[in-house]
Amino acid sequence: MILPRLFLFVSFFSLVLCNEQFNSHILPRPLILETTQLREVDHEVKLQCTSWRFGVEANNLNPWKTVPLECGEYVKDYMLGRAYRLDLERVSNEAGVYAKSLKLSGDGKDIWVFDIDETLLSHLPYYADHGYGLDIFDPMEFNKWVDKAIAPALEPSLKLYKEVMGLGFKVFLLTGRSERQRSVTEENLINAGFQNWDKLILRGSEDHGKLATIFKSDKRSEMVKEGYRILGNSGDQWSDLLGSFMSNRSFKLPNPMYYIP
Repeated sequence: MILPRLFLFVSFFSLVLCNEQFNSHILPRPLILETTQLREVDHEVKLQCTSWRFGVEANNLNPWKTVPLECGEYVKDYMLGRAYRLDLERVSNEAGVYAKSLKLSGDGKDIWVFDIDETLLSHLPYYADHGYGLDIFDPMEFNKWVDKAIAPALEPSLKLYKEVMGLGFKVFLLTGRSERQRSVTEENLINAGFQNWDKLILRGSEDHGKLATIFKSDKRSEMVKEGYRILGNSGDQWSDLLGSFMSNRSFKLPNPMYYIP
């Protein structure tokens, strides 16, 4: 009897992954699960959610709007636990090894590009109130949070930021935030320990409506036309890293809470 029940669960989970609205009436009632069956179901949920997160980080599941309902607790545990911290540290450490391996030209044209949100600054306090990605993204509510300028630093990213700056890279911050948020963004960055960047690039009025991949490609194009060499790029979204005028190497930080095309 266990295999049929597991098949029923996997079928249900596939509906969630396809962004179908969950309807409890599709399940037979009453649904009685014994303790051993519950353990097996819990294990299956974890396996399915781990597979889902892998697909997210590998950019195999784009586009997606929200975390699957059954993965809410899984994502919360990951974001608040040691695994997320270790993943951040690994990305930062690998980027640091790469940065130290380069011989810079010394002409001030070698740059490292950083995204801001979930790359330098963490919005976990905001997402704690929004289901760690279970809720559909609300830009108005998120902007209210951004305007508070209280997002903490991601410590491994702060370490990398200081390392590349100390090595002689120019540091450009390229964010999808609006130009109107420049002052609160600068305030938040400085208070979180990020200082002395060379350029902070935000969306101007002419950039609104552009997909992030296009917007960031356009801005990198401008950098290259000005003679800069983009040797490194750090971001939590594939749209921070892909497109045209990509860096020599890009470093993807983990983020299973939301997807930006």
